[in-house]
Amino acid sequence: MDFDCSLLCGPRLRSKSMSSCKRPNYKRPVSIEKGLREQVLRMDFLGHRPRTYTQPALNTLYEGHRRRAYSSPASDLAARRGVFSRRHYGSVELLCSCDNDGVENAGRFRVETGDREVEDFSSPLNSPVHLENPESQTRWYFRYFLGKMHQNYVGTIDSSSKDPFFLSVVVTDANNHNVPQYRAILWRTTGTQKICLPYNPNKPNTVKAILSHFDLHKLDKGPKEIFNPEIQKELLVLEEQEGSVNFKFGVVYCKDGQSSDDDMYNNEIGSPEFQRFLNLLGDRVPLKGWEQFRGGLDVKTNSTGEESIYTVYEGHEVMFHVSTMLPFSDSNKQQVERKRHIGNDIVNIIYVDECDSNKMPSFRPSSMKTQFTHIFAVVTFDKDNGVYKLIVYSEETVPLFGPPLPSPPVFEDFDEFRDFLLVKLLNGEKAAFNTPVFAQKRHRTLEMLIRNLHEEYLPESSKNNMLNRRAFSDVIPDVHSSRRKEEARCAEFLRIGQALKLKIILKGDAPTSMITTGLLRREPWEPQCFHHGFPYSIICGDSWGDKLIVATEAGTFVIEEDLPPRLIFDKTIPIKQLTVAEPYGLLIIRSEKGREGRINVFRLTEFEGEQNDNLVRTKADCKDHKMERSKGCHLYAVSRPGGSHLRLIIAVGKKLLLYTWKHSAAWAAWCHSTDTDTVDGFQFIRELQAFEQPQLITLIDGSHGDNQICVGYKSQYDLVNEKNGDTLQLYNIEANRVNMVSSIDIYEDDEAELLLTYNHISHFQKLTEESSQELDFHWNSEPQAMVCAFPYIMAFTPDTIEIRLIINGNLVHTMTMPDLGLITSKCDVYFISSAHDMYIHSPTERCKDAYSFSPPPSPSVHAASPFNIYKIPLLCLAGQITNDKPLHDSPTTPQPQSMLSPLVMSQSPGYGTKSPLSKGIKVAPSLNNTSTEVVSDTQHFTF
Repeated sequence: MDFDCSLLCGPRLRSKSMSSCKRPNYKRPVSIEKGLREQVLRMDFLGHRPRTYTQPALNTLYEGHRRRAYSSPASDLAARRGVFSRRHYGSVELLCSCDNDGVENAGRFRVETGDREVEDFSSPLNSPVHLENPESQTRWYFRYFLGKMHQNYVGTIDSSSKDPFFLSVVVTDANNHNVPQYRAILWRTTGTQKICLPYNPNKPNTVKAILSHFDLHKLDKGPKEIFNPEIQKELLVLEEQEGSVNFKFGVVYCKDGQSSDDDMYNNEIGSPEFQRFLNLLGDRVPLKGWEQFRGGLDVKTNSTGEESIYTVYEGHEVMFHVSTMLPFSDSNKQQVERKRHIGNDIVNIIYVDECDSNKMPSFRPSSMKTQFTHIFAVVTFDKDNGVYKLIVYSEETVPLFGPPLPSPPVFEDFDEFRDFLLVKLLNGEKAAFNTPVFAQKRHRTLEMLIRNLHEEYLPESSKNNMLNRRAFSDVIPDVHSSRRKEEARCAEFLRIGQALKLKIILKGDAPTSMITTGLLRREPWEPQCFHHGFPYSIICGDSWGDKLIVATEAGTFVIEEDLPPRLIFDKTIPIKQLTVAEPYGLLIIRSEKGREGRINVFRLTEFEGEQNDNLVRTKADCKDHKMERSKGCHLYAVSRPGGSHLRLIIAVGKKLLLYTWKHSAAWAAWCHSTDTDTVDGFQFIRELQAFEQPQLITLIDGSHGDNQICVGYKSQYDLVNEKNGDTLQLYNIEANRVNMVSSIDIYEDDEAELLLTYNHISHFQKLTEESSQELDFHWNSEPQAMVCAFPYIMAFTPDTIEIRLIINGNLVHTMTMPDLGLITSKCDVYFISSAHDMYIHSPTERCKDAYSFSPPPSPSVHAASPFNIYKIPLLCLAGQITNDKPLHDSPTTPQPQSMLSPLVMSQSPGYGTKSPLSKGIKVAPSLNNTSTEVVSDTQHFTF
C-alpha cells in the first residue's frame, strides 16, 4: 500500500509541559507515542516536496521518529538544538585516540560526515554554498562611512557604570539603487551593533532618535560630536576587531594509518594526488619578495620555505601553510617549525592519502597536539572513482556554520569541490571567532580600545558646543567662525578618510573587494518578475494557485501572469486582511472602515468561470457573507496550511473568538462539489479573554486538539490554551520602544517552537521546560514582515530584504529596493516594489554594470512610479531547482504549487517590493601570468 504525503496531514508531535511563569500555568498532556505515525507524514517548516512512500518505508520512518522522540536534544550553547542541527550539521561526539606512549587523548567535536538519518526526507537536494556574514555587507565603516562625509559621536550610557560608547551615522545610497538610508554603528565595550533606518529628507533624524533604536535611553549626558578627522583611523581599528579580512589555513599531508602529528609532520613530500590537490587549492607562489598577504611566512630570507600555496576567494586572500612545503629538519623529530605555523592556524586541512574508499579515515582531532586549532577538514581522494570526499570536525564550542555537507559528501566536479571547501573553511574560521576563547580576548581588546578613545575624545568634543546642536547630515557653520572654516574642516575630514581607504585598498586589506576565484552562479533568492506595471500599492494579498489576490485602496484584484488585473471587489470594501484557504475553497477577508470591522467568507468558485470574469462585488454583496459576531474585529488568524482542520481566531477588542471549519481537509478534497458552505461552515467553539487588545495572533497546532494561541501585546507574548483559556507569559520584552512584528510557528526536535520578532530582534522561544538555551537574531533593518523558508529566514523592511541562515542567524545577502513590501509566502514568496525598469536587467546588462566605476548619485527622493510584483520560488530557496530565469522574463507556464509552506506573519499584511542587487562578474586571477585582471563592483574604488 502506498501513501501520498501530500494528502495525509496529521497533528504534530508535542512534548511535555509548559515552563512556569508569573501568570497562571497549565499542563499539557504528555503524548509522545500518540501521533507519531501522523508526525511521520507531517510536512514541517523545513520544507520538502510531497513524495509517495511504501508501507515498509513508512515503518522505518516511524521508528526513526519514535527513537528521536525519546532521545534528549543537544544542549550545547554553540549548536542549535534539534533534529535539524544534527541532521544537517552533525552531532557532538567524544572522540578518543592513543598516541605513541599509549596515553589516551579525548576531545568533544561536532562531526560532519554528510550522513543523513534514514527517516530524513526533508533535506534539500543541493546544499546552499554561501559566505556567511560577508565583508562586503558587514564591514560597514569601511564600505559606507570611510571616505564620505559622516558624523561621529561619543557619550556615556550610565553615570554609575560609566559605560562609554561611540556612534557613527551616515546617509548613503551606496549600492542601494538610489534608495537613501541612514546607517548607524554603535561601538560599545560589549560589542558592535549596526542598524539601517529609512531616510526622509523632510524629517531629519536626531541623535536621540537613532540611539532609541539601539534601546539606549539612560544616557549620562547628550552625546558630543567628534570633529577631529583622526577619529576615522581609530574607528577602523575598532572595526578590525570583527576579524581579519585575509586568512591562513594549515594543510597537513597524512598517510593512511598515521595517528600522531609527529608522524604527519615528518612526511617530507606528498604523493602526486596530494600535489594535484594543492594545485586545486591555489597557485604555487615564491615567498621571497612576495608583496601580497603572507600569512606570517618569511618573505625575505626563505626561513619558512621557498614556496607556498596562495589564492584569492570572494575578496579574501588566503595563504596556506603546507606541511611538506615548510622547512624539514632531520634532527628535530617534532618538526617545530612546521608545528609553529600549522598548530597556530584556527583551521587545518588534513589530506589523508591512500585511504580505503570503503572506510572512514583513521584521523582523529586529538591526534593534533594544539590548543589553537578548532576545525579540521579531512580530505580524501578516491582514485578508483576519481572523486573527493570530505569530513569536517569542529570543536564543540564553535557555532554551527555552513554549508552543510551533501549526502553523501562526495564531489565529482573538482571546481565545485574547491568552491565548497573554501567557503566551508572561511565560514568556519569566522564562526570560531565566536568561541569563548577568542570572544573573550576580542571583547577585552575592544573594551580597552573604547575606554582609551573615550578618555581622549570626550574632553575635546566638549569644546564645540554650538556645532553639537546640528542635525544629522546637515552642514551648519560654527556661529563663531566663517563658512570657509567649516568647509575647510569638511574637506580635511574627507581627505583623511579617502587617503585611509586608498591605503587599505592598495595594501590588499579592503574588505569589499570582489576579486574572486569562485564559481559564477545564480543565487537562489533572485526574484522573477511576476507582473509588471501594477498601478496601486498593495495593502495585503495571498496566493491562489498560480494567481494572486491583492487588496488596494482602489479595490481588490486577481492577478495572473500575462493577463491584466481583474477587479473582484470595488473600493467600497476596504479590505485590510485576506486569506485564501485553497484546500477548503474559501476566501476569508477582513474589511475595516473606522471601527466597523467585519469578517466575510466567500467561495473561491464565485470568482471563477467566464460568468464571473466581469462581476465586481460591492459592499451590498457582502451582506450574506459576514460573520455576525465579528463586528468590530481588528485582527484574525487562521491555522497554518496542512492541518487536518481549519481553525479561525478573531480578535474583537479584548475578546478572542475561536471557530473551526466543520469539514476536514480530506473531506473537502473528496467532496468538493458538495461543499458549498461559506459563513455557516464555521462553527463557533468558544470565547476567550485577552488582558489587553492583541497586536498579533498565531495559532499553534498541537497533538490531538491540544492547540495553543500565541498572542502578542504591546510588550510581551502570551500563550493561551484554546480549550480552557489558561494563559502563561511566554516572553517579556524589556525595552522602552517596542514594535511587534510577528510570531511564527516553527518546529524543532518534533516540538513546537516560536520565532518571535520585535524591533530589530528575532527570538527563538521553546514552549517546554527544556528551553534553557536561547538564540536571538539581530537584524540590520527593522523588519515589518518575516518569512521562514528553509534554510533561510528573510526579513522584509520598507526598502530591504535581509536574508539570513535560520541555523545560526548569519547574514548571507541584503537586497535593497524602493517601496518594498511582502504580499504572501504561502506557496512562493511574492513581493512588490516601485523599482524602475532599470532594476530588471538581463544577465548581460547586469554584467556590464559590474564594470562601472562611476560614483552613485546623491541621495534623492524616489519619484512615484508603477509597481512591479516579483516572485521568489520556494523550491529555489530550498535548493531543489535552479533559478535560471532572468528577472525581466515571466514564466511561460504555470509553476507547480509548492508544498514547502513557509509561514509569514506581519503586523500590517501589505507592503511593497523591489528588485535584487546585480551580481558582479567574478574573474579568477592567474598568478602564472605577468598581469592579473581584477574586476570589482561599482562602489569598491569610489570615495
